[in-house]
Formats: sequence, C-alpha cells, structure tokens
Amino acid sequence: MTAFEHISTKIDEIYKDIANNASAQAFLGPEDAEEPYLGGINYNCVAPGKRFRPMDNLSGGEKTVAALALLFSIHSFQPAPFFVLDEIDAALDNTNINKVARYIISETEKHFQCIVISLKEEFYTRAEALIGITAEPDKDCTVSRVFTLDLTQYPE
Repeated sequence: MTAFEHISTKIDEIYKDIANNASAQAFLGPEDAEEPYLGGINYNCVAPGKRFRPMDNLSGGEKTVAALALLFSIHSFQPAPFFVLDEIDAALDNTNINKVARYIISETEKHFQCIVISLKEEFYTRAEALIGITAEPDKDCTVSRVFTLDLTQYPE
C-alpha cells in the first residue's frame, strides 16, 4: 500500500509535467477500495483540452503519454539508475515527442540515465549522443557497423 499510495499521488503531477499542461489529469485507484488486495487498479487520464474518456478510447499517443506517466511514477517510488526506452515515440505526434523529450531531459539531469531508441528526428535533435547501427556493406547483413556521434561538443 505504501508503493500504491506514493504512485497514485505522484501520477497526476508527472502526467501534468509530461503533458506540459496543468489541465491534464491522471487518476490511479483500487477497483475495490474496501479490500484493495482483492481487485485490480483503475487508471484513467484526461488529456489536455479533452473531456474524460475511458482509457480504451484514448488515441495511441494519449495512451503512450499515460503509460509514460505511470512508468515515471513507479520510478519515483523505487528509482532505477538507467532506462532503455524502445520507440516510445511511435504513436506520438511531433508536439508530444517534444513534450516527452523535454520531460526525459529534465529528469536525466537529476535522476537517471536514459537510452531512447527512436526513428524520429525530433528525439535526435535533443540528444546528447547518437548511436547508429547498420549492416556492413557486402556482408549479407551478417555483420553490423556501429556509428557514434557525441553532440555535446556542438553548440545548440
């Protein structure tokens, strides 16, 4: 219950921070308040500028932002020093990619290190380093080549 109470308290704050909008809302609560150990957990979000809808009716991007808020809320209870986030931007539009990238950058400055696997330029432009992996020419895709680029040496 200690973990649940912490996470349910932090999730709204983190969702608002990721969405970069004070009107966004996230709620986490037990299905059975009398006996919380016997049921599941309800998680609902109200996206900025929208009315309440069940989680199933949210868009893919809205679900992604909600899932990230839950992930980072859990992280705030029991922090991990390192994250690998694989294509978390797949369902996000450019505006939400920038919001998520801004949040991750602000958190990595204080709390953890992060590798984001992405195919979208919006994440690349905010990275400290880029790592590219490609097939070695003339090796029938059996050998990989790795390219790295430290972006901290270039001013914004």
